Amino acid sequence: MENRLLEILVCPVTKGPLIYDKENQELLNTGSRLAYPIRDGIPVMLSDEARSLTSEEIENLKSHHG
Repeated sequence: MENRLLEILVCPVTKGPLIYDKENQELLNTGSRLAYPIRDGIPVMLSDEARSLTSEEIENLKSHHG
């Protein structure tokens, strides 16, 4: 995932910043509590394709990413 692309992409629901989860190939947003998949190197920025983040995942993100 290119840093330039990550800088311009935002959550389509909240318009907030995204966190790149390299291990799971997802873009995460704590505001919407959604994880958007990255398939074949392409972010799928559709809320109906996203999965909901668990409370534990949200807490981990907040503690690691402020």
